[in-house]
Amino acid sequence: MARKCVITGRQTRTGNQRSHALNSNKRKWKANVQRVRIMVDGKPKRVYVSARALKSGKVERV
Repeated sequence: MARKCVITGRQTRTGNQRSHALNSNKRKWKANVQRVRIMVDGKPKRVYVSARALKSGKVERV
């Protein structure tokens, strides 16, 4: 299973690392996802949630 937030859908993004001479290398930006227990359909479940969703109060820990 991929490390993807079940609330916001945030996941790893890809792109290019650009030098001063505009040389390009592939790189990744990994989402800050934490494995936490939350209520899903009335039952506690351990899922990946982004730190941003946790801080903003979009999800409540169990």
